[in-house]
Amino acid sequence: MTGLILPPGQGRKLITKAQEVTFKATAAQGSSVSVFEVVVPPGFDVGAHVHSHSEEFFYVLEGELDLLAFEPTTRTRESWHDWESPGGDRVVRAGEGACMFVPPGTPHAFRNATDKPARMLFHSSPSPDHELYFEEIAEIWSAGTSVDPEAVERMRRRYDVSQITPLIYAPPTLLDAESTTEPAV
Repeated sequence: MTGLILPPGQGRKLITKAQEVTFKATAAQGSSVSVFEVVVPPGFDVGAHVHSHSEEFFYVLEGELDLLAFEPTTRTRESWHDWESPGGDRVVRAGEGACMFVPPGTPHAFRNATDKPARMLFHSSPSPDHELYFEEIAEIWSAGTSVDPEAVERMRRRYDVSQITPLIYAPPTLLDAESTTEPAV
């Protein structure tokens, strides 16, 4: 049996206008988990969502991300940034070395509210759900055309993603102007 060793910067890359994802360990390599390195640009907000059977682990390598991993007292559809749990948990600004574990059924989200890119190691199980999801998202982002929101919702359901608040990508050049909500992903 042979393991896998990847030098820094190596792995299959998916680069879109919204994210850069490098596949590190995948089902194709015999892994039962998927491991990715993700560059999160300024202004990117994945939106709160939940998985019924997937679990995830996030580790901040560089920069800062706002992280959420709890069921709020009240779910709002427009934003998760002010959510609070019945026990008083709130969104955390997490820096280098911080991590977040998300068991199945737990609402969670991350966003880069700073003006610098952040980098994280992302681990999801079971493999290959998130691998396929990232590939399909990359196709949608690169198409540059409007996408049928119902088709996107069907895609999300196929990959165990139940979106609660919208994905938002507002690059720094747009932060002073108008935020853009990308309902397509």
